[in-house]
Amino acid sequence: MDWLLVSLASLFAGFVDAIVGGGGLILLPALFSTFPQTVPATLLGTNKSASVWGTSFATWQFSRRVQMPWAAMLPAALAGLAGSFVGAWAVTQVAPTYLRKALPFVLLVILLYTLAKKDLGHRHEPRWQGRSEVVVASLIGVVIGFYDGFFGPGTGSFLVFLFVRVLGYDFLHASAGAKLVNVFTNVAALVLFGSKGHIWWQLGLVMAVANVAGSFMGSRLALKHGAGFVRWAFVAVVAVLIAKTAYDGLMVH
Repeated sequence: MDWLLVSLASLFAGFVDAIVGGGGLILLPALFSTFPQTVPATLLGTNKSASVWGTSFATWQFSRRVQMPWAAMLPAALAGLAGSFVGAWAVTQVAPTYLRKALPFVLLVILLYTLAKKDLGHRHEPRWQGRSEVVVASLIGVVIGFYDGFFGPGTGSFLVFLFVRVLGYDFLHASAGAKLVNVFTNVAALVLFGSKGHIWWQLGLVMAVANVAGSFMGSRLALKHGAGFVRWAFVAVVAVLIAKTAYDGLMVH
């Protein structure tokens, strides 16, 4: 029964994550409530072992229908991988206490900005070209990759927002690029957790199948309804992230 519950959570997480990110909001609480006595690192590693497959599948789905800016996104993804490794090391040295408390306010600013700018992310009008786009995208990748390794909640949402606001992508292209970068940051975490034995591989495999199934449904929905739909999904996920991180950072001691 435990495996069935977390597999259903993984299915829904894959669905949400494929549209705009935020699958960890669903799957991690499900794992922690189902296996409360387990070492947190094992649950985090098992979560990554499932979500990396759903995110990879969504990346493939998006790349078939959306013109992925590979020249900029691949360097950004590699930068994200490097940043995630450094962030994961840093969290072994310094606890992210202050970041946890500040996160809901940062997310609130992003939400209000997105709502205020009615046309934000509706049109795909890249602001940078050639090497400049590579450099800017890679800077975003390494910074958010570090954040993902160090703390993590909302990584996909931060990537989507920055690709829209800084690179000038629409929400659909931004979501596609965010998926690719997120695959690489997840791989970095997966390697670290796996090397320390913090993954339940059998459960991770079952959850991965469910996650890919959810990812298939979510990515088809996003591609069918376009940037406007992804924008509102982004708003909804960020709103839930604000509530969740505010509760975790400000209410729980």
